Amino acid sequence: MDKTDLLKKKLDEVLASKVDELRLLGYEEVSKDEVWDCVTSKYKGEWPPLHRLVNDIYGLKATDLMNWLTVGAYQGTIDFGKNSLL
Repeated sequence: MDKTDLLKKKLDEVLASKVDELRLLGYEEVSKDEVWDCVTSKYKGEWPPLHRLVNDIYGLKATDLMNWLTVGAYQGTIDFGKNSLL
């Protein structure tokens, strides 16, 4: 396992909590992977401290996630067919 997988596993409950929150807001098809990819897409190079990752996950707004997905779809980095939110 590399560091990314270890961090993701360690933050699994945080990601699940955020997914539950987004589902309550009507985004029923959102996944932990999408939240993780959205939050970590802004980190270049080194990983931030664990508390910052947790804060960024809990602070993610639904509009920020949808904007990230939309831009990724237009750039071709996110597949429309694999993502049911778009």
